[in-house]
Amino acid sequence: MNADTIREWLNRRPFEPFELRLSNGETSQVRHPEVVALGKNRIAVVDPETDHFVHLALIHVNSIAALQAA
Repeated sequence: MNADTIREWLNRRPFEPFELRLSNGETSQVRHPEVVALGKNRIAVVDPETDHFVHLALIHVNSIAALQAA
């Protein structure tokens, strides 16, 4: 995955929450664009409710999918 593709999802208006699917089968949800720090090769995502954050190498992001509305 490249940063430009993720940036496109982050800049959608209105914003649509999405999920990053990783090569090891794990997922990381992005519910707000401001919880992400995006670099050239890495992305950091924080869960504002728990303060849990993950650093991911973009090479391990296989796909992006919109989250289903609850």
